[in-house]
Amino acid sequence: MDSTKGSTDSEKLPAKGINREWIITNGLGGYASSTATGMNTRKYHGLLVAAINPPVRRRVMLSSLDEEIQVGSRACQFAAHQYPGALHPQGYRHLQNFSTEPFPEFRYFAEDVSVRKKITMVHGENTTVVRYDISNPSHDTVTFRVLPLVNNRDIHKLTSSGDLRLEQQLHDTGTVLEREGERLYIDSDIPFTPKAYWYYNMEYMTELSRGYPFREDNFNPGYFETEVGRGESSFFIAASTSGISLDMNDVDRIFNHEMRRRNQLTEKQAHKDDLLNRLIRAGDSFIVHRQSTGSKSIIAGYHWYSDWGRDSMISLPGLTLVTGRFDDARSILATFAANCSGGLIPNFFPESPSGEIAYNTVDASLWFIHSLRKYLDYTEDLDFVAGVWDTVESIIDHYCRGTKHDIRMEADGLISQGGQLTWMDIKVRGRELTSRRGKTCEINALWYNALLQASTMGEKLGKDTSAFYEVAELTKENFEGAFWNEDKGCLYDCIPCPEKPGSNEPVCLKDASVRPNQVLAVSLPFTMLPHVSEKSIMQIVKDELLTPYGLRTLSPSDPFYMGIYQGDTESRDTAYHNGTVWPWLLGPYITAYIKVNGRSNRSKDEMRNLLKGIEVHLEEAGIGTVSEVFDGDAPHNPGGTISQAWSVAEILRAYVEDIGSRD
Repeated sequence: MDSTKGSTDSEKLPAKGINREWIITNGLGGYASSTATGMNTRKYHGLLVAAINPPVRRRVMLSSLDEEIQVGSRACQFAAHQYPGALHPQGYRHLQNFSTEPFPEFRYFAEDVSVRKKITMVHGENTTVVRYDISNPSHDTVTFRVLPLVNNRDIHKLTSSGDLRLEQQLHDTGTVLEREGERLYIDSDIPFTPKAYWYYNMEYMTELSRGYPFREDNFNPGYFETEVGRGESSFFIAASTSGISLDMNDVDRIFNHEMRRRNQLTEKQAHKDDLLNRLIRAGDSFIVHRQSTGSKSIIAGYHWYSDWGRDSMISLPGLTLVTGRFDDARSILATFAANCSGGLIPNFFPESPSGEIAYNTVDASLWFIHSLRKYLDYTEDLDFVAGVWDTVESIIDHYCRGTKHDIRMEADGLISQGGQLTWMDIKVRGRELTSRRGKTCEINALWYNALLQASTMGEKLGKDTSAFYEVAELTKENFEGAFWNEDKGCLYDCIPCPEKPGSNEPVCLKDASVRPNQVLAVSLPFTMLPHVSEKSIMQIVKDELLTPYGLRTLSPSDPFYMGIYQGDTESRDTAYHNGTVWPWLLGPYITAYIKVNGRSNRSKDEMRNLLKGIEVHLEEAGIGTVSEVFDGDAPHNPGGTISQAWSVAEILRAYVEDIGSRD
């Protein structure tokens, strides 16, 4: 059980607990999330963050539930909020224990009264249910009071009291608050008393550290209050964007149903251990329903990312195939195939139904073919592959002939592309920080792999794929000569091209930066380099990029290396792909390392030991999940989102497919 003890060391709890966050999700992109102290430190935190147009248009509806007990004239508050110059109340002083398994649970103790608060969400609904179990062995009566702090705003914005106009209605079991047609229902078996009150200037300290606005006001519409007699008592409060009417039996059924659903996630695995089970449960949170397509998709990360094409295709094998969720895999692939345009699958879908799909990615389509082939390997579902074969042909045809964003195959069989189209795509003040315009090593590794994977699938369908083989041979003939850096014994990262095709601008020197992208030239099923070159690449990557949490995006010996990912947006963006560690790269690294070492049991044991850092991390930052990034410099503090899909997915995939398969 992961816990944060507060009874004997409460002074240290804020610093310890505030940096540990929990999150539960509802399969729609909505979630409930806060810290181990119960104090919100991000604008993204809330007990009900609803996806109005799943999995997007997420809104903070219920910020928190603030509990207190009163024994005679003595009142004890369990909430914690930061205000300018003050932390009040300091409910963490009464927090005996916090755990996340099987549900987020806070256990408070004050005045010889124990209050246990347990939280879940209804899968497939924007509904959060909180159960309270109170033990009062000593007092004739104790007053138990809960004050909901509500909001109704986009997750990226903050509210001031003058901005929020809520219409409030009462009903027999609670209250309804409405803003512009969006309703929040708060229901309970505890009587509700309306009493409007504003909490002003609440501060979210993580937003301050990230260089964003960090103060907002939250509205308190009243309070739930009841008298608790001697003995054991149970109550609940539920918040939802749709009408609800529950009793305690319903609450028990909701918790039990969610428990069964979670347990079923890990039942399909033949070889089980704690790390595997925790990764599978974490992976479940990213698979969501997309309302606009009526199918499944993958959220890239919590709290702020939506479903992105590149992230979805990289994450799909780990989240759905190694876990046996084949129906979800098929639905996700179908979603992106149906929206392919000009040989490109979506980079991301719009927040609004009237918005336009963005196609600014060169690698998502190549990852699509890779994931489709892996889907076929796992399921032998040729009928589905036949149904999306036109998408595969469209991708290869458009890449050969040229398509949007200057994506095209050159005469040497290598793919080149415009700017900001690979996964290293950050731009600051109009300047690409990792300019990769031209030919890049991993895109061409993916291109060759896609050609041969498409060829093998086409043959199973009875298609003539000889043209694919011919292009693949041309690509292979020229790849090593173009990208091999003899001086360093690894690959050039990028071969720049003129910004305008056909212009006479001089081409810059090949980019000799040591980056992790070259690992894909070793890890993919079909590769182009001789074994000795692959071994050399892996040694360079191990020596210069490997950390316990992933691969650095740039060698520390590079003058542009930045080892700390912190500060305002520009500071973080500058470091994002220039030294910052990415856990998702552990997946291809593990696959490649075991491959070049002959898939020996020793190499598998080495890679299993490598994951000990991730096991420790599961108790940090986002509890039970894996962060987006880490500092390049030790001690490699986590950063970015607290829960990132491809971080979880690629570690999970490599753990099952590579480490778990013993010879």
